Amino acid sequence: MSGVHATARIGASGDGRGGTALPVLESDGPLALRRTRGTGGEARVVLVGAMSGPLGGDRFAVEADVGSGARLRVGSAAATIALPGQVKEEAHYDVRLTVADGGELHWLPEPLISARGSDLFLTTRVDLAAGARLVLREEQVLGRVGEEPGRLTGRLVVRVAGRVVLDQELACGPGAPGGWDGPAVLAGHRAVGQLVVVRPEFAERPVTAEVFGEHACVMPLAGPAALVTAVAADGLRLRRVLDETLIALDIR
Repeated sequence: MSGVHATARIGASGDGRGGTALPVLESDGPLALRRTRGTGGEARVVLVGAMSGPLGGDRFAVEADVGSGARLRVGSAAATIALPGQVKEEAHYDVRLTVADGGELHWLPEPLISARGSDLFLTTRVDLAAGARLVLREEQVLGRVGEEPGRLTGRLVVRVAGRVVLDQELACGPGAPGGWDGPAVLAGHRAVGQLVVVRPEFAERPVTAEVFGEHACVMPLAGPAALVTAVAADGLRLRRVLDETLIALDIR
């Protein structure tokens, strides 16, 4: 098989003193993990891209496992740019997240940018125990400034206590099914994002469906979870909309 294959792994566990230990912090190839200063009982990790990519034929994976009593916040140092490569194959980027009862994960990477000529499959799978908490943000920007996008296919699957509460897929760019740029999907916008928020208390007090501004909405999911979806002209405006929505929902 061609291309670069790399996997980074994070394991977080409660340290028994109200804090969070990181017994597993494994970097691989172009995926470098760095622990940064946390606050309170929360551990923080930044994902740093040690080289360009993913390129055609690459297969990247990031795994995070959050144990009971642990609180983990993961971000990235910069945007990820999907680029064309010498190998004329699609690239794959897989994210696999697991959170135990009493664990909490904030997964907040910088945007993924689909550059012209690239072909990337992004798959995010999240498995949460019934008492787990999650804030997950995904942002995708179609093309750099003044550039047509590559092909980008993203799938997001979230399970709570073994039950699927969200399974969605969106394909954009050349070769994607027709209509992705039409009024029912992106409507000409070049940035799309979503937030998934899971809290046990949502089972008793679900989030109310609501529209925020012109291009964002929040919807309760079939479980203790809510989905925020937004589109915008660019990545900067998209981040602003998603941040404002979190504030309105009183979620930090």
